[in-house]
Amino acid sequence: MQEKKDATFSYQFPDGDRRLAFSRQSSFRHWDPPLPSPSPSPSPSPSPLLRSHSFKPYLARSDSTVGMPLLEKPGQKDATWVALILAAVRGVANGSRPMKRLALMISLNVAYSMIELLLGLFTGRVGLVSDAFHLTFGCGILTFSLFAMGISRKKPDETYTYGYKRLEVLAAFTNALFLLFLSFSLAVEALHAFMQDESEHKHYLIVSAVTNLLVNLLGVWFFRSYARVNIVYWKPEDMNYHSVCLHVLADSIRSAGLILASWFLTLGVENAEVLCLGIVSVAVFMLVLPLFKATGSILLQIAPSNIHPSAFNKCSRQIASLEEVLEVSQERFWELVPGYSIGSLSVLVKKGVHEDRILQHVNGLYNDLGIQDLTVQIDYK
Repeated sequence: MQEKKDATFSYQFPDGDRRLAFSRQSSFRHWDPPLPSPSPSPSPSPSPLLRSHSFKPYLARSDSTVGMPLLEKPGQKDATWVALILAAVRGVANGSRPMKRLALMISLNVAYSMIELLLGLFTGRVGLVSDAFHLTFGCGILTFSLFAMGISRKKPDETYTYGYKRLEVLAAFTNALFLLFLSFSLAVEALHAFMQDESEHKHYLIVSAVTNLLVNLLGVWFFRSYARVNIVYWKPEDMNYHSVCLHVLADSIRSAGLILASWFLTLGVENAEVLCLGIVSVAVFMLVLPLFKATGSILLQIAPSNIHPSAFNKCSRQIASLEEVLEVSQERFWELVPGYSIGSLSVLVKKGVHEDRILQHVNGLYNDLGIQDLTVQIDYK
């Protein structure tokens, strides 16, 4: 029969913290005191908390939810969002050169998309209006990346105990998802061009494509050090900067494809638009697929990709080979952000064994492997 080591801990949580701490022992159950006895003899007062199997538990290990009164005051959530936005603005204002460059590029794209939208509305050009909405949506994605850069500098607090760094991974994933959607839309546009009469194709988008290409090439120059398909991410900032670079690079390829298609159409090349848009669609898809896989793996908390699975098995075997250890189980490892890995495992040891040497050995093994944050649970048998 396995025994768990009982221990009592003192937790000092700040005001407003809604976390719970409870032991792994049997649940405490409420005891309702009986009515006063008519007997004059005094009876000892029972304890209000009593272990019993005949009363309803306050908190069981199988409970999925705990009813607790909300401590949030009216308008507290709105104030929190305002504080986050202000922190992001301060982070951008006092940020690095890439952040200021991204803010400049977003401003240029917003100004150009507004001009394009107004021209499209006044001239009745549906293509200009559609391209303006595409640019506006892309500016929104880039603005989220800029917001993530600014807010990631905020220190961990009682709500986000690991900090805000993972927001940059989410921003990079959003960029990758947008580019995959762009690739799909270009493929649909190529199919539509194949089905329609290309002799009626409008050439007025050539000026728009050239202007958009120049603005995006400026963004590619700003983030030229990240202009690669495959890149090793050492920090979450690298992943976000890479996603921004791929975003503007994909937009540049799209604009270049439209310019090339229009030129080929003037030369009388058949199916020129279908060919150019198809090539651009495949190029954007191949360009963004590695980033989509990397960001998705982190958000799904897959085992760190920079550590081979056989290395985890080797560490587990080394721990299990210790004379005091009976079993190693519940091994879980994942990346919080690029360059910061977290793990937890349970170790079953013989009763009466001193745990300090085992903990030191386990932490040494996984720290050498690249796990920066490790939680080890020691059980006795």
